[in-house]
Amino acid sequence: MKGEVERVVSCPTCKQGVKWNLTKEKFLPFCSKRCSLIDLGAWASEEMVIPGGTIDDGDRDPTEAS
Repeated sequence: MKGEVERVVSCPTCKQGVKWNLTKEKFLPFCSKRCSLIDLGAWASEEMVIPGGTIDDGDRDPTEAS
């Protein structure tokens, strides 16, 4: 559309600029399938994690439904 601002974001893996276009770019927010797979591998190998507390199963009643 006329007058719209082109939005460019940085690929989380390689930091290359990527045009934010949902109809043309298949791997957003990544620049390529390669960068997408590198990121997936980092999560799968637990190089990247979401911090959180530990769960102590000793505090849970085993007869209680989850």
